Amino acid sequence: MESQRNILLIALLLVSYMIWNQWEADKAPQPAVTESTVATQQAAQNDDVPVADDSAADVPETHVVASKELISVKTDQLDVLINPVGGDIVQAALVSHKLELNKDDPFVLLEQKPDFTYIAQSGLIGKNGIDSAKGRAAFAVEKQAYTLADGQDKLEVPLTYTAANGVTYTKVFTFTKGKFDVRVDYRIHNTTAEPLQLQMYGQIKQTIKPSDSHMMMPTYRGGAFSTADTRYEKYKFDEMQEKDLHKPTQGGWVAMLQHYFVSAWVPPADEQNIIYSSVNNGTVANIGFRGIAQTVAAGETKTIGADFYVGPKDQAALSELSESLNLVVDYGVLWWLAVPIYKLLMFFHSFIGNWGLSIILITFTVRGILFPLTKAQYTSMARMRNLQPKIQELKDRFGDDRQKMGQAMMEMYKKEKVNPMGGCLPIFLQMPIFLALYWVLMESVELRHAPFIFWIHDLSVQDPYYVLPILNGITMYIMQKLQPMSPTMDPMQAKMMQWMPVIFSLFFMVFPAGLVLYWLMGNIVAIIQQKVIYAGLEKKGLK
Repeated sequence: MESQRNILLIALLLVSYMIWNQWEADKAPQPAVTESTVATQQAAQNDDVPVADDSAADVPETHVVASKELISVKTDQLDVLINPVGGDIVQAALVSHKLELNKDDPFVLLEQKPDFTYIAQSGLIGKNGIDSAKGRAAFAVEKQAYTLADGQDKLEVPLTYTAANGVTYTKVFTFTKGKFDVRVDYRIHNTTAEPLQLQMYGQIKQTIKPSDSHMMMPTYRGGAFSTADTRYEKYKFDEMQEKDLHKPTQGGWVAMLQHYFVSAWVPPADEQNIIYSSVNNGTVANIGFRGIAQTVAAGETKTIGADFYVGPKDQAALSELSESLNLVVDYGVLWWLAVPIYKLLMFFHSFIGNWGLSIILITFTVRGILFPLTKAQYTSMARMRNLQPKIQELKDRFGDDRQKMGQAMMEMYKKEKVNPMGGCLPIFLQMPIFLALYWVLMESVELRHAPFIFWIHDLSVQDPYYVLPILNGITMYIMQKLQPMSPTMDPMQAKMMQWMPVIFSLFFMVFPAGLVLYWLMGNIVAIIQQKVIYAGLEKKGLK
């Protein structure tokens, strides 16, 4: 009976947890899309340029760009389009990550459409900056298309702007083979007799849109940032609408998250920056950094820059840019448990090469570690069942006197060396592990489009034929038969327990196949453990 109640407890905890996550995701008011949204976004093209420390900025007159066509850059990982006006990255397709399984179209993370904007902007502001609400610098380029050639490790894309006072600004994008991060540098050549004052900023601009998450897949879409005092903090779109960020810090970073993918600006870690956010007309959110004012002496050439990452949540690659940027792979409050599970999963995959088999090994490992507690659980349950006649005698003797009944039962438990809560401990230990693994599977981009065997071609989505959920229900039914219901169980509760395998099968139909595989293998291992433990208990005279 205790085992059946434990299954009910798991179901209750799991459903409660999912409902809470969905409520958290849905409670924020979503902005309505109006007919003026497109026009508003176009009008806000320059309005989102941050204000420099020097409010009396004197922005030089912009020059006409040689060509208004977007600049195309192709590497082995990125297919990027750069707008020569401002030098913004207005499209970024991830070549090695496909939009759909078994399709050739790449996943497009950054894009600019009439009804949706998600781009990376950067510029120079201040007294001698070239970007402001009045206009953006119009750069000239040598050619419209750049490609990282075979055998080439780096590709530089220079954009040049010459101000009316003769100062030359060269914005250089440096792409590296095999990487998703882009180095963005401004090389300022001061040809005047006066020093220049300017600041670099980098921001990510995105149209606010509803999240596509649901109760079983509570994914996050929105902003995040890091400061010297806060290693990682989400900043949701509704929070941006309520209050602008303004956090001075050394180093830090800003990002926009979208399930398995992230875009992030990472300024120099040894410089002072301002982390900020803003919202244009309630529909377009900006989160970015603004560096300290830099001085370029007369006749001097100085370089100011930052790193921009646009790609999957690859923890190793993100950690190379910043020691805390890998925290965008958000495991929630159970991160301390999820991190070793993720590392163990990666270890198994390193020599097996199959994520499904790695999940199975994780299951064996977890169940093996918990076996002593599982054995203690079933032993405690068996002793409790053997005490049922004595418990009934106490009920007959004390009747409705709950106080004397409780005292008598505690004395009996002490005498028989039985812990009535002994059957619950393994369940409470397994639930955090289950939830931690759930977040590992939800957040690990490695499992996106990762095949297992036969019909399972993507462990990050539900089983297309629902085979795993059905097998899960069957194994739960077998577990029930191995642990018959107590005749003293409440009829309603007994009826619910009979339907639990069916309910769980339906419940798991919308879960990722990798998670259902973990639960299924856990049931199979539990059945084997039950047979072994029960055989040992029967030898000791415990039924």
